[in-house]
Amino acid sequence: MTVLSETAHRVKTVRPVGTRAVLAELSGLQDVLALQALLLEAPLPGQLDVLAAAETVMIKAESPSAARRMAALLMDMDLTAPAHADGSLVVIDTVYDGDDLAEVAALTGLGTDGVIAAHSDQVWTVAFGGFAPGFGYMVGENQVLEVPRRNSPRTAVPAGSVALAGNYSAVYPRSSPGGWQLIGRTGASMWDLSRPQPALARPGDRVRFRPVREAVAMAPPAAPETARQALPEAARQPATVTADAAAGAGPLVAGLRILSPGLQSLIQDLGRQGHAALGVSAAGALDRASLRRANRLVGNGSSAAAVETVAGGLRVEAVGDQVLAVTGAPAALTIESPSDTGKPGRQRTVPAATAFALLDGEVLSMGAPESGFRTYLAIRGGADVAPVLGSRSTDTMSGIGPAPLAAGQLLPAGHVTDSGVVGSPELQPEFPREGVTELDIVPGPRDDWFDDAALASLCGQSWQVTPQSNRVGMRLKGEPLRRSRDGELPSEGTVAGAIQIPPEGLPVLFLADHPITGGYPVIGVVADEHLDRAAQVPIGGSIRFRIAPHAPNANNNTRSE
Repeated sequence: MTVLSETAHRVKTVRPVGTRAVLAELSGLQDVLALQALLLEAPLPGQLDVLAAAETVMIKAESPSAARRMAALLMDMDLTAPAHADGSLVVIDTVYDGDDLAEVAALTGLGTDGVIAAHSDQVWTVAFGGFAPGFGYMVGENQVLEVPRRNSPRTAVPAGSVALAGNYSAVYPRSSPGGWQLIGRTGASMWDLSRPQPALARPGDRVRFRPVREAVAMAPPAAPETARQALPEAARQPATVTADAAAGAGPLVAGLRILSPGLQSLIQDLGRQGHAALGVSAAGALDRASLRRANRLVGNGSSAAAVETVAGGLRVEAVGDQVLAVTGAPAALTIESPSDTGKPGRQRTVPAATAFALLDGEVLSMGAPESGFRTYLAIRGGADVAPVLGSRSTDTMSGIGPAPLAAGQLLPAGHVTDSGVVGSPELQPEFPREGVTELDIVPGPRDDWFDDAALASLCGQSWQVTPQSNRVGMRLKGEPLRRSRDGELPSEGTVAGAIQIPPEGLPVLFLADHPITGGYPVIGVVADEHLDRAAQVPIGGSIRFRIAPHAPNANNNTRSE
């Protein structure tokens, strides 16, 4: 950790967040906004993404060396310099009839009319995003509406709800659980992927809430992640059509017909970077090396979209002759050729990590993995589905991107390739089978919420991956860890690989679809080069953490308050 003596309008400390990110701590929200504006206006060398929160700004870097250089640069920045990133003014028509309006009136002593006047007569600024795409934490010009969260959060807050919590106001972009105080509602669409800028109010924008008397009806959502829930299966993914449609009138769409998706099969590429401020995580393939390997074998670019599947069971039929490759968790690959007699056709097997042809009408069946957990199927030309925010990956937490593959769909093959098909097989790494998988970690950024005994316990025991794990995070079972301090940590940015410790003390290891902000302390972050290894640990598998060699603070675990 880099520490600076108490100086106004400077970064106080810089903490490592794994190997490819740093967390800058600041004295207050004004300094947070100033640093965010400076970084967006003049990015640091190697800067990929910036995520502001209540008291911190997290910066993701393109490499470990870039992250290390950022610490000194951040400490030298003068936050008193004027920021030139002026946001737009957004007017949101609001009906003030929220379920908690009377409670807020009592808590503030303003009365109902006073709350409405105080909320609508000031300009709010979107300080940072988080929680969900389009959810912006807005700060006002005064503190008269400061109220606590509800004692008991609601299981579902309606989309469009205008709410207060602490010093912030926000609008829920879609129905979700929440504990904020509801004072009104709006028909404004806070998140719409059909717009050039999906978020109606982005960090830095100013917002004025305009009281209206008439009821505001929510417009039907236009964003793909919600619209597809109400559409027939055949229309859920514009670039994925049913087999019947492909066989009907019109040109034939070549690709792969999904006969069975197995337990879960998703379209993934290398993810969508640069949208953290909007509440959007990167998502993308969990085992990035296996995705790159599969794409390289069939001649695609490394970021081409492919199929990520878990636990076997995937069966696909070629529509037109296709070139495929399967990497990741090794599994038996069987090809059945069609028969003119109606009897079972001829079968053959193909090896993993090598390119092979699947001719028109042939069926590829994938068995259960012999080791590991996630397998990747690449098709030459890439999976041709519509990109969302620059990526074709599925984000299972926010619902952005194509829906999970379903039986009867045709997954079209694209036409963009990078090179010829690789003629020789590639070596694959060892995947977890039995025993314990070791993962290197970098302590922090909040290891100072724990004593040395807790860090020793984290690294001194084996943790079991529970069935509640998914692409958002791996929930681990073992001897709980104890915090060394009380209180709550203000929400701050987090990354894939973060080991978050909830109050019960059982770690959650964030994966690619993780929430971009979190309020539980992160005791350590898995080194970036070990994230692919973590992705292959199956349900029921065991993990042991060890402090990475040469990790910041790894030898003496020094801390500074």
